Amino acid sequence: MSVNAEPAHTARVWDYWLGGRDHYLADREVGDRVRALYPQIAEVARADREFLVRVVRYLATTANVGQFLDIGTGLPTAQNTHEVALRAAPDARVVYVDNDPLVLAHARALLVGVPAGATAYLDADLREPEAILRGAAKTLDFGRPVAVLLLGVLNFVLDDDEAADVVDRLVDGLPPGSYLALSHPTLELGGEANEAAMGFWNAHATPPITARPRAALARLLRRLDLLPPGLVPCTHWRPTGEPAPAVAQFGAVGRKV
Repeated sequence: MSVNAEPAHTARVWDYWLGGRDHYLADREVGDRVRALYPQIAEVARADREFLVRVVRYLATTANVGQFLDIGTGLPTAQNTHEVALRAAPDARVVYVDNDPLVLAHARALLVGVPAGATAYLDADLREPEAILRGAAKTLDFGRPVAVLLLGVLNFVLDDDEAADVVDRLVDGLPPGSYLALSHPTLELGGEANEAAMGFWNAHATPPITARPRAALARLLRRLDLLPPGLVPCTHWRPTGEPAPAVAQFGAVGRKV
């Protein structure tokens, strides 16, 4: 597989911030520059991964949901969705969705040895939710509740109306009792340094991203009943101990009734 090492790409830069190995010089240079402008970015990356772990564990145990549709999965790292889900519920099923060929190659390697039928990968774009749901139906049973994970991915849909439309179409395709988890960057919690770092990213890396305020994210989730504590910094969503300081990343989990 041929991979374009330039410009820096979000999946590889994120992997770099998380301490992974799947990145190139361009990714490290942009990652270091963003971190110099906004030192908390590595904390945001870790907090988002820890949010994923808590959400999947809660849904697989307390909420008794055994099916996960992880859209925009990114490069594999520690505590991947299927690993957390299968530890909590050995009969859980997970479908990963991404449209990055590098992510696809790593996902195929990662899923070697996973019980047949338990986990699959779908090469698809977030902006085509009906195609995602059709593909996922080969592994997941949409006659039962499904948990959709949109973690750090809707920020690549720059238009607010388009982002709302994507979420609405996904929710339309889910059975009652399903859940949707969201994490999303915001400038409301990160200040001027965060804004400068995001501007640098959009000038030197791909794909471009946008931050959204709490009110805009609440609009995306308006058709769901949010679980307590609602839409909060993702470090404050059901922490296992004392909550870490707030990061510039909102998180929430909602249920379709």
